[in-house]
Amino acid sequence: MSRSKRHRDYPDQPEPGPESGKKRQHSNSEPTFPSYLDSGKPPPPKIKLLCAIVAEIHCLSVEETLNDTGIRVSQHDVEEVLKLTYAFPGPALKFFRWSGRQLNEHHSPYAWNLVVDLLGKNCFFDAMWDAIKSMNKERLLSLATFASVFSSYVVADKTPEAIMTFEVMDQYGVARDIVAFNSLLSAICRDGKTTDAFDFYYIAKDKIRPDADTYAILLEGSESEGNVAFATKVLDEMVSQIGWDPTNVPAYDSYLNTLLKGTNGICVALDFFDTLKAKRCYPGVKFFRLALDECVKEGDVGGAEALWEAMVGGLGLQADTSMYNLMISLHCHGNNISVAKRMLDEMVYNGAFPNSQTYNMVFKMLIKNRKLQEAGVLFTEMIKNECILDQANCIAAVRIYLDLGDPYFAIKVWKFMIENYHSGLEDTGNFLVLGLRNMNRVPEAVKYAEDMILRGIKLSSSSMSKLKDSLVRAKKEYMYDDLASTMNTIG
Repeated sequence: MSRSKRHRDYPDQPEPGPESGKKRQHSNSEPTFPSYLDSGKPPPPKIKLLCAIVAEIHCLSVEETLNDTGIRVSQHDVEEVLKLTYAFPGPALKFFRWSGRQLNEHHSPYAWNLVVDLLGKNCFFDAMWDAIKSMNKERLLSLATFASVFSSYVVADKTPEAIMTFEVMDQYGVARDIVAFNSLLSAICRDGKTTDAFDFYYIAKDKIRPDADTYAILLEGSESEGNVAFATKVLDEMVSQIGWDPTNVPAYDSYLNTLLKGTNGICVALDFFDTLKAKRCYPGVKFFRLALDECVKEGDVGGAEALWEAMVGGLGLQADTSMYNLMISLHCHGNNISVAKRMLDEMVYNGAFPNSQTYNMVFKMLIKNRKLQEAGVLFTEMIKNECILDQANCIAAVRIYLDLGDPYFAIKVWKFMIENYHSGLEDTGNFLVLGLRNMNRVPEAVKYAEDMILRGIKLSSSSMSKLKDSLVRAKKEYMYDDLASTMNTIG
Protein backbone atom coordinates (compact mmCIF):
# COMPACT_ATOMS: atom_id res chain seq x y z
CA MET A 1 0.00 0.00 0.00
CA SER A 2 1.42 3.41 -0.91
CA ARG A 3 2.28 5.85 1.82
CA SER A 4 0.03 8.44 0.19
CA LYS A 5 -2.92 6.42 1.46
CA ARG A 6 -1.53 4.39 4.31
CA HIS A 7 -1.59 7.04 7.01
CA ARG A 8 -5.35 7.32 6.63
CA ASP A 9 -5.89 3.66 7.30
CA TYR A 10 -5.24 3.59 11.02
CA PRO A 11 -8.41 2.21 12.57
CA ASP A 12 -10.23 4.57 14.85
CA GLN A 13 -13.17 2.24 15.51
CA PRO A 14 -14.76 -0.92 14.10
CA GLU A 15 -15.54 -0.19 10.48
CA PRO A 16 -18.06 0.54 9.21
CA GLY A 17 -19.19 1.94 12.57
CA PRO A 18 -21.12 5.11 13.14
CA GLU A 19 -18.32 7.59 13.72
CA SER A 20 -18.81 9.16 10.30
CA GLY A 21 -22.49 9.53 10.92
CA LYS A 22 -22.38 11.16 14.33
CA LYS A 23 -21.38 14.51 15.65
CA ARG A 24 -18.26 14.77 17.74
CA GLN A 25 -19.10 14.26 21.38
CA HIS A 26 -17.77 16.97 23.65
CA SER A 27 -18.64 17.94 27.16
CA ASN A 28 -20.99 20.66 25.88
CA SER A 29 -22.85 18.68 23.22
CA GLU A 30 -24.86 15.51 22.96
CA PRO A 31 -23.82 12.78 20.52
CA THR A 32 -26.15 11.78 17.72
CA PHE A 33 -25.98 8.32 16.20
CA PRO A 34 -27.30 6.65 13.06
CA SER A 35 -30.70 5.00 13.46
CA TYR A 36 -32.31 2.03 11.79
CA LEU A 37 -35.10 4.48 10.86
CA ASP A 38 -32.92 6.82 8.84
CA SER A 39 -30.19 4.56 7.45
CA GLY A 40 -29.55 5.09 3.76
CA LYS A 41 -30.62 1.59 2.78
CA PRO A 42 -33.58 0.21 4.75
CA PRO A 43 -32.47 -2.81 6.82
CA PRO A 44 -34.01 -6.25 6.20
CA PRO A 45 -37.28 -6.87 8.10
CA LYS A 46 -35.63 -9.10 10.72
CA ILE A 47 -32.93 -6.51 11.50
CA LYS A 48 -35.50 -3.73 11.57
CA LEU A 49 -37.65 -5.66 14.08
CA LEU A 50 -34.68 -6.39 16.34
CA CYS A 51 -33.58 -2.75 16.20
CA ALA A 52 -37.11 -1.62 17.03
CA ILE A 53 -37.15 -3.84 20.12
CA VAL A 54 -33.81 -2.46 21.29
CA ALA A 55 -34.93 1.11 20.63
CA GLU A 56 -38.47 0.99 21.98
CA ILE A 57 -38.68 -1.65 24.73
CA HIS A 58 -37.63 -0.88 28.30
CA CYS A 59 -34.23 -2.28 29.13
CA LEU A 60 -35.64 -4.67 31.73
CA SER A 61 -38.04 -6.21 29.19
CA VAL A 62 -35.77 -6.44 26.16
CA GLU A 63 -34.69 -10.07 26.59
CA GLU A 64 -38.21 -11.27 27.29
CA THR A 65 -39.52 -9.49 24.20
CA LEU A 66 -36.70 -10.91 22.09
CA ASN A 67 -37.53 -14.43 23.30
CA ASP A 68 -41.19 -13.94 22.37
CA THR A 69 -40.26 -13.20 18.73
CA GLY A 70 -38.78 -16.67 18.20
CA ILE A 71 -36.15 -15.09 15.95
CA ARG A 72 -32.83 -16.89 15.46
CA VAL A 73 -29.80 -14.69 14.81
CA SER A 74 -26.45 -15.11 13.11
CA GLN A 75 -23.18 -13.35 13.91
CA HIS A 76 -23.83 -11.01 10.99
CA ASP A 77 -27.31 -10.17 12.31
CA VAL A 78 -25.81 -9.17 15.64
CA GLU A 79 -23.29 -6.90 13.93
CA GLU A 80 -25.98 -5.18 11.87
CA VAL A 81 -28.22 -4.53 14.90
CA LEU A 82 -25.37 -3.17 17.00
CA LYS A 83 -24.33 -0.75 14.25
CA LEU A 84 -27.82 0.78 14.24
CA THR A 85 -28.50 0.93 17.99
CA TYR A 86 -25.65 3.05 19.36
CA ALA A 87 -28.22 5.46 20.82
CA PHE A 88 -29.52 2.71 23.16
CA PRO A 89 -26.45 1.28 24.91
CA GLY A 90 -28.27 -0.48 27.75
CA PRO A 91 -30.82 -2.34 25.61
CA ALA A 92 -28.15 -2.98 22.96
CA LEU A 93 -25.99 -4.70 25.57
CA LYS A 94 -29.00 -6.79 26.62
CA PHE A 95 -29.47 -7.80 22.99
CA PHE A 96 -25.78 -8.71 22.73
CA ARG A 97 -26.01 -10.99 25.77
CA TRP A 98 -29.29 -12.55 24.58
CA SER A 99 -27.88 -13.26 21.12
CA GLY A 100 -24.72 -14.68 22.71
CA ARG A 101 -26.74 -17.48 24.28
CA GLN A 102 -28.10 -18.40 20.84
CA LEU A 103 -24.58 -18.37 19.38
CA ASN A 104 -23.07 -20.42 22.22
CA GLU A 105 -21.16 -17.27 23.25
CA HIS A 106 -19.32 -17.23 19.93
CA HIS A 107 -19.69 -13.61 18.90
CA SER A 108 -17.51 -12.36 16.09
CA PRO A 109 -14.52 -10.13 16.96
CA TYR A 110 -16.26 -7.37 14.98
CA ALA A 111 -19.38 -7.61 17.17
CA TRP A 112 -17.23 -7.36 20.29
CA ASN A 113 -15.46 -4.32 18.84
CA LEU A 114 -18.82 -2.73 18.15
CA VAL A 115 -19.83 -3.25 21.77
CA VAL A 116 -16.61 -1.64 22.97
CA ASP A 117 -17.16 1.26 20.58
CA LEU A 118 -20.84 1.63 21.46
CA LEU A 119 -20.08 1.78 25.18
CA GLY A 120 -17.14 4.13 24.71
CA LYS A 121 -19.02 6.56 22.47
CA ASN A 122 -21.71 6.74 25.14
CA CYS A 123 -19.06 7.36 27.85
CA PHE A 124 -19.77 4.10 29.70
CA PHE A 125 -16.06 3.59 30.23
CA ASP A 126 -16.24 1.12 33.12
CA ALA A 127 -18.54 -1.14 31.09
CA MET A 128 -16.26 -0.64 28.09
CA TRP A 129 -13.28 -1.96 30.04
CA ASP A 130 -15.34 -4.90 31.30
CA ALA A 131 -16.01 -5.78 27.65
CA ILE A 132 -12.29 -5.42 26.87
CA LYS A 133 -11.41 -7.80 29.71
CA SER A 134 -13.92 -10.34 28.37
CA MET A 135 -12.40 -10.01 24.91
CA ASN A 136 -8.96 -10.50 26.37
CA LYS A 137 -9.99 -13.81 27.90
CA GLU A 138 -11.16 -14.95 24.48
CA ARG A 139 -8.02 -13.57 22.78
CA LEU A 140 -10.14 -11.33 20.56
CA LEU A 141 -8.43 -8.02 21.18
CA SER A 142 -6.80 -6.17 18.29
CA LEU A 143 -5.52 -2.72 17.41
CA ALA A 144 -9.01 -1.88 16.13
CA THR A 145 -10.34 -2.37 19.66
CA PHE A 146 -7.87 0.06 21.17
CA ALA A 147 -8.21 2.52 18.30
CA SER A 148 -11.90 2.69 19.20
CA VAL A 149 -11.00 3.36 22.83
CA PHE A 150 -8.59 6.13 21.80
CA SER A 151 -11.33 7.78 19.78
CA SER A 152 -13.97 7.44 22.49
CA TYR A 153 -11.78 9.04 25.14
CA VAL A 154 -10.62 11.86 22.88
CA VAL A 155 -14.08 12.91 21.71
CA ALA A 156 -15.18 12.88 25.37
CA ASP A 157 -12.38 15.37 26.16
CA LYS A 158 -10.40 12.70 28.02
CA THR A 159 -7.18 12.74 26.01
CA PRO A 160 -5.02 11.79 29.06
CA GLU A 161 -7.10 8.61 29.43
CA ALA A 162 -6.53 7.83 25.74
CA ILE A 163 -2.79 8.19 26.27
CA MET A 164 -2.94 6.00 29.38
CA THR A 165 -4.77 3.35 27.35
CA PHE A 166 -1.92 3.40 24.85
CA GLU A 167 0.57 2.94 27.68
CA VAL A 168 -1.15 -0.21 28.98
CA MET A 169 -2.36 -1.86 25.77
CA ASP A 170 0.63 -4.20 25.56
CA GLN A 171 -0.54 -5.72 28.87
CA TYR A 172 -3.56 -6.94 26.91
CA GLY A 173 -1.48 -8.61 24.21
CA VAL A 174 -1.67 -5.82 21.61
CA ALA A 175 1.64 -4.37 20.48
CA ARG A 176 2.43 -0.79 21.49
CA ASP A 177 4.20 -0.15 18.19
CA ILE A 178 4.38 2.63 15.61
CA VAL A 179 1.04 1.64 14.06
CA ALA A 180 -0.69 1.95 17.44
CA PHE A 181 1.20 5.18 18.14
CA ASN A 182 0.04 6.70 14.86
CA SER A 183 -3.50 5.50 15.52
CA LEU A 184 -3.54 7.40 18.82
CA LEU A 185 -2.12 10.55 17.21
CA SER A 186 -4.71 10.29 14.45
CA ALA A 187 -7.57 10.10 16.95
CA ILE A 188 -6.28 13.15 18.84
CA CYS A 189 -5.66 15.21 15.70
CA ARG A 190 -9.06 14.40 14.20
CA ASP A 191 -10.69 15.99 17.22
CA GLY A 192 -8.83 19.29 16.79
CA LYS A 193 -6.22 18.65 19.48
CA THR A 194 -3.09 18.56 17.34
CA THR A 195 -0.97 20.39 19.90
CA ASP A 196 -1.83 17.68 22.45
CA ALA A 197 -0.81 15.06 19.90
CA PHE A 198 2.50 16.83 19.28
CA ASP A 199 3.18 17.11 23.02
CA PHE A 200 2.71 13.37 23.38
CA TYR A 201 4.83 12.78 20.27
CA TYR A 202 7.73 14.56 21.98
CA ILE A 203 7.38 12.41 25.07
CA ALA A 204 7.10 9.11 23.18
CA LYS A 205 9.40 9.59 20.18
CA ASP A 206 12.48 8.26 21.99
CA LYS A 207 10.64 5.03 22.86
CA ILE A 208 8.84 4.53 19.55
CA ARG A 209 10.63 5.73 16.44
CA PRO A 210 8.27 7.91 14.37
CA ASP A 211 7.85 7.20 10.68
CA ALA A 212 6.74 9.33 7.74
CA ASP A 213 3.10 8.64 8.52
CA THR A 214 3.52 10.12 12.00
CA TYR A 215 4.36 13.52 10.55
CA ALA A 216 1.73 13.26 7.84
CA ILE A 217 -0.90 12.76 10.58
CA LEU A 218 0.37 15.74 12.60
CA LEU A 219 0.51 17.95 9.51
CA GLU A 220 -2.98 16.92 8.45
CA GLY A 221 -4.17 17.94 11.91
CA SER A 222 -2.42 21.29 11.50
CA GLU A 223 -4.11 21.74 8.14
CA SER A 224 -7.54 21.15 9.66
CA GLU A 225 -6.81 23.77 12.31
CA GLY A 226 -5.17 26.22 9.87
CA ASN A 227 -2.17 26.71 12.16
CA VAL A 228 0.73 27.75 9.92
CA ALA A 229 3.26 28.33 12.70
CA PHE A 230 2.57 24.95 14.26
CA ALA A 231 2.66 23.19 10.89
CA THR A 232 6.08 24.71 10.22
CA LYS A 233 7.28 23.44 13.59
CA VAL A 234 6.10 19.92 12.72
CA LEU A 235 7.72 20.09 9.27
CA ASP A 236 11.05 21.17 10.75
CA GLU A 237 10.86 18.29 13.22
CA MET A 238 10.07 15.86 10.39
CA VAL A 239 13.03 16.99 8.29
CA SER A 240 15.38 16.76 11.27
CA GLN A 241 14.20 13.23 12.08
CA ILE A 242 13.64 11.51 8.71
CA GLY A 243 14.82 14.03 6.09
CA TRP A 244 13.08 14.77 2.81
CA ASP A 245 11.16 11.66 1.76
CA PRO A 246 9.70 11.90 -1.79
CA THR A 247 7.14 9.20 -0.96
CA ASN A 248 5.59 11.17 1.89
CA VAL A 249 3.14 12.98 -0.38
CA PRO A 250 0.42 13.50 2.30
CA ALA A 251 2.81 15.43 4.55
CA TYR A 252 3.78 17.91 1.84
CA ASP A 253 0.21 18.15 0.65
CA SER A 254 -1.07 19.07 4.13
CA TYR A 255 1.74 21.53 4.81
CA LEU A 256 1.21 23.41 1.56
CA ASN A 257 -2.55 23.45 2.09
CA THR A 258 -1.94 24.97 5.53
CA LEU A 259 0.30 27.65 4.01
CA LEU A 260 -2.51 28.57 1.62
CA LYS A 261 -4.64 29.51 4.65
CA GLY A 262 -2.05 31.94 6.03
CA THR A 263 -1.08 35.52 5.19
CA ASN A 264 -0.10 35.89 1.51
CA GLY A 265 -0.97 32.21 1.32
CA ILE A 266 -0.57 31.56 -2.38
CA CYS A 267 2.77 33.38 -2.61
CA VAL A 268 4.21 31.60 0.42
CA ALA A 269 2.89 28.23 -0.77
CA LEU A 270 4.34 28.67 -4.28
CA ASP A 271 7.72 29.60 -2.80
CA PHE A 272 7.75 26.46 -0.69
CA PHE A 273 6.51 24.44 -3.66
CA ASP A 274 9.68 25.50 -5.50
CA THR A 275 11.73 24.35 -2.48
CA LEU A 276 10.02 20.97 -2.60
CA LYS A 277 10.62 20.60 -6.34
CA ALA A 278 14.32 21.21 -5.80
CA LYS A 279 14.31 18.25 -3.40
CA ARG A 280 12.22 16.13 -5.79
CA CYS A 281 9.33 16.06 -3.35
CA TYR A 282 5.79 16.88 -4.40
CA PRO A 283 2.33 17.31 -2.89
CA GLY A 284 -0.84 15.53 -3.96
CA VAL A 285 -3.75 16.58 -6.15
CA LYS A 286 -5.58 18.32 -3.30
CA PHE A 287 -2.93 21.04 -3.07
CA PHE A 288 -2.91 21.60 -6.81
CA ARG A 289 -6.68 22.01 -6.80
CA LEU A 290 -6.68 24.47 -3.89
CA ALA A 291 -3.69 26.40 -5.23
CA LEU A 292 -5.20 26.71 -8.70
CA ASP A 293 -8.36 28.07 -7.11
CA GLU A 294 -6.29 30.68 -5.25
CA CYS A 295 -4.45 31.61 -8.45
CA VAL A 296 -7.79 32.17 -10.16
CA LYS A 297 -8.95 34.43 -7.32
CA GLU A 298 -5.71 36.40 -7.54
CA GLY A 299 -5.61 36.41 -11.36
CA ASP A 300 -2.15 34.83 -11.21
CA VAL A 301 -1.73 33.28 -14.65
CA GLY A 302 1.99 32.63 -14.23
CA GLY A 303 1.57 30.81 -10.93
CA ALA A 304 -1.29 28.73 -12.28
CA GLU A 305 0.65 27.72 -15.39
CA ALA A 306 3.68 26.71 -13.30
CA LEU A 307 1.46 24.55 -11.09
CA TRP A 308 -0.27 23.02 -14.09
CA GLU A 309 3.01 22.18 -15.80
CA ALA A 310 4.35 20.57 -12.62
CA MET A 311 1.15 18.61 -12.05
CA VAL A 312 0.34 17.44 -15.57
CA GLY A 313 3.69 17.68 -17.31
CA GLY A 314 6.07 16.84 -14.47
CA LEU A 315 4.15 14.42 -12.25
CA GLY A 316 1.74 13.09 -14.84
CA LEU A 317 -1.24 13.59 -12.55
CA GLN A 318 -4.63 13.56 -14.24
CA ALA A 319 -6.56 16.80 -13.94
CA ASP A 320 -10.32 16.47 -13.62
CA THR A 321 -13.06 18.68 -15.08
CA SER A 322 -13.13 21.07 -12.11
CA MET A 323 -9.38 21.69 -12.40
CA TYR A 324 -9.61 22.29 -16.15
CA ASN A 325 -12.45 24.71 -15.44
CA LEU A 326 -10.23 26.66 -13.06
CA MET A 327 -7.54 27.04 -15.70
CA ILE A 328 -10.01 27.85 -18.46
CA SER A 329 -11.73 30.48 -16.30
CA LEU A 330 -8.35 32.10 -15.64
CA HIS A 331 -7.54 32.28 -19.35
CA CYS A 332 -11.04 33.47 -20.22
CA HIS A 333 -10.73 36.26 -17.67
CA GLY A 334 -7.39 37.20 -19.23
CA ASN A 335 -8.93 37.01 -22.71
CA ASN A 336 -6.44 34.35 -23.77
CA ILE A 337 -8.75 32.90 -26.42
CA SER A 338 -6.39 30.44 -28.07
CA VAL A 339 -5.16 28.98 -24.77
CA ALA A 340 -8.69 28.60 -23.36
CA LYS A 341 -9.86 26.85 -26.54
CA ARG A 342 -6.81 24.61 -26.61
CA MET A 343 -7.45 23.49 -23.03
CA LEU A 344 -11.10 22.82 -23.88
CA ASP A 345 -9.99 20.64 -26.80
CA GLU A 346 -7.42 18.80 -24.63
CA MET A 347 -9.87 17.85 -21.91
CA VAL A 348 -11.50 14.84 -23.53
CA TYR A 349 -8.17 13.42 -24.65
CA ASN A 350 -6.97 13.58 -21.05
CA GLY A 351 -9.97 11.87 -19.48
CA ALA A 352 -11.88 14.99 -18.41
CA PHE A 353 -15.16 16.02 -20.00
CA PRO A 354 -16.44 19.58 -20.45
CA ASN A 355 -19.59 20.43 -18.53
CA SER A 356 -22.01 23.34 -18.80
CA GLN A 357 -19.66 25.57 -16.80
CA THR A 358 -16.80 24.86 -19.19
CA TYR A 359 -18.82 25.64 -22.29
CA ASN A 360 -20.40 28.75 -20.83
CA MET A 361 -17.05 30.30 -19.90
CA VAL A 362 -15.60 29.79 -23.37
CA PHE A 363 -18.83 30.80 -25.15
CA LYS A 364 -18.98 34.06 -23.16
CA MET A 365 -15.38 34.86 -24.11
CA LEU A 366 -16.03 34.13 -27.80
CA ILE A 367 -19.16 36.30 -27.85
CA LYS A 368 -17.35 39.09 -26.05
CA ASN A 369 -14.64 39.01 -28.71
CA ARG A 370 -17.20 38.66 -31.53
CA LYS A 371 -15.85 35.29 -32.62
CA LEU A 372 -19.35 34.41 -33.78
CA GLN A 373 -18.55 31.51 -36.07
CA GLU A 374 -16.52 29.78 -33.37
CA ALA A 375 -19.23 30.50 -30.81
CA GLY A 376 -21.80 28.93 -33.15
CA VAL A 377 -19.75 25.76 -33.49
CA LEU A 378 -19.28 25.61 -29.71
CA PHE A 379 -23.02 26.11 -29.11
CA THR A 380 -23.83 23.20 -31.41
CA GLU A 381 -21.27 21.00 -29.64
CA MET A 382 -22.53 21.78 -26.15
CA ILE A 383 -26.16 21.08 -27.10
CA LYS A 384 -25.06 17.77 -28.61
CA ASN A 385 -23.34 16.98 -25.31
CA GLU A 386 -26.54 17.83 -23.39
CA CYS A 387 -25.08 20.91 -21.71
CA ILE A 388 -27.07 24.07 -21.06
CA LEU A 389 -26.13 27.58 -22.21
CA ASP A 390 -26.93 29.89 -19.30
CA GLN A 391 -29.56 32.59 -19.79
CA ALA A 392 -27.14 35.51 -19.64
CA ASN A 393 -25.13 34.00 -22.49
CA CYS A 394 -28.32 33.35 -24.46
CA ILE A 395 -29.39 36.98 -24.09
CA ALA A 396 -25.95 38.26 -25.12
CA ALA A 397 -25.85 35.90 -28.10
CA VAL A 398 -29.28 36.89 -29.47
CA ARG A 399 -28.35 40.56 -29.25
CA ILE A 400 -24.90 40.36 -30.79
CA TYR A 401 -25.92 38.02 -33.61
CA LEU A 402 -28.76 40.37 -34.55
CA ASP A 403 -26.51 43.42 -34.25
CA LEU A 404 -23.99 41.83 -36.61
CA GLY A 405 -26.60 40.70 -39.11
CA ASP A 406 -26.95 36.97 -38.41
CA PRO A 407 -30.65 36.40 -37.70
CA TYR A 408 -30.42 32.65 -38.26
CA PHE A 409 -28.22 31.98 -35.25
CA ALA A 410 -30.09 34.54 -33.16
CA ILE A 411 -33.29 32.60 -33.84
CA LYS A 412 -31.55 29.30 -33.04
CA VAL A 413 -30.49 30.61 -29.63
CA TRP A 414 -33.95 32.09 -29.02
CA LYS A 415 -35.56 28.72 -29.68
CA PHE A 416 -33.16 27.17 -27.17
CA MET A 417 -34.08 29.86 -24.62
CA ILE A 418 -37.83 29.30 -24.79
CA GLU A 419 -37.33 25.53 -24.51
CA ASN A 420 -35.11 25.79 -21.43
CA TYR A 421 -36.17 28.94 -19.58
CA HIS A 422 -39.61 30.08 -18.48
CA SER A 423 -38.96 33.56 -17.14
CA GLY A 424 -36.86 36.58 -18.06
CA LEU A 425 -37.74 36.19 -21.74
CA GLU A 426 -39.68 39.37 -22.44
CA ASP A 427 -36.83 41.78 -23.23
CA THR A 428 -34.95 39.33 -25.46
CA GLY A 429 -38.12 38.28 -27.29
CA ASN A 430 -39.04 41.87 -28.06
CA PHE A 431 -35.46 42.58 -29.13
CA LEU A 432 -35.61 39.65 -31.53
CA VAL A 433 -38.95 40.77 -33.03
CA LEU A 434 -37.73 44.33 -33.56
CA GLY A 435 -34.36 43.12 -34.85
CA LEU A 436 -36.05 40.98 -37.50
CA ARG A 437 -38.37 43.85 -38.39
CA ASN A 438 -35.42 46.24 -38.73
CA MET A 439 -33.72 43.75 -41.07
CA ASN A 440 -36.82 43.80 -43.29
CA ARG A 441 -37.80 40.31 -42.21
CA VAL A 442 -41.26 41.40 -41.18
CA PRO A 443 -43.09 38.07 -41.77
CA GLU A 444 -40.58 36.32 -39.47
CA ALA A 445 -40.93 39.12 -36.94
CA VAL A 446 -44.71 38.60 -36.93
CA LYS A 447 -44.25 34.84 -36.65
CA TYR A 448 -42.10 35.12 -33.52
CA ALA A 449 -44.27 37.89 -32.10
CA GLU A 450 -47.32 35.60 -32.36
CA ASP A 451 -45.37 32.72 -30.82
CA MET A 452 -44.43 34.96 -27.90
CA ILE A 453 -48.05 35.89 -27.32
CA LEU A 454 -49.15 32.24 -27.40
CA ARG A 455 -46.44 31.36 -24.88
CA GLY A 456 -47.55 34.10 -22.51
CA ILE A 457 -44.47 36.25 -23.12
CA LYS A 458 -45.48 39.91 -23.15
CA LEU A 459 -45.11 41.67 -26.50
CA SER A 460 -44.54 45.35 -25.76
CA SER A 461 -46.76 48.12 -27.13
CA SER A 462 -43.68 49.57 -28.81
CA SER A 463 -43.06 46.30 -30.67
CA MET A 464 -46.72 46.14 -31.74
CA SER A 465 -46.64 49.75 -32.94
CA LYS A 466 -43.51 49.27 -35.03
CA LEU A 467 -44.81 46.04 -36.50
CA LYS A 468 -48.04 47.84 -37.42
CA ASP A 469 -46.10 50.59 -39.21
CA SER A 470 -44.13 48.05 -41.26
CA LEU A 471 -47.22 45.98 -42.12
CA VAL A 472 -49.24 49.04 -43.15
CA ARG A 473 -46.42 50.17 -45.48
CA ALA A 474 -46.34 46.66 -46.96
CA LYS A 475 -50.16 46.74 -47.33
CA LYS A 476 -50.49 43.75 -45.04
CA GLU A 477 -52.71 45.29 -42.38
CA TYR A 478 -54.54 41.97 -42.08
CA MET A 479 -51.42 40.40 -40.55
CA TYR A 480 -51.44 43.07 -37.86
CA ASP A 481 -55.17 42.56 -37.29
CA ASP A 482 -54.61 38.82 -36.82
CA LEU A 483 -51.76 39.50 -34.40
CA ALA A 484 -53.83 41.99 -32.42
CA SER A 485 -56.74 39.55 -32.35
CA THR A 486 -54.49 36.82 -30.98
CA MET A 487 -53.20 39.18 -28.30
CA ASN A 488 -56.73 40.16 -27.26
CA THR A 489 -57.83 36.54 -27.18
CA ILE A 490 -54.89 35.39 -25.08
CA GLY A 491 -54.97 38.52 -22.91
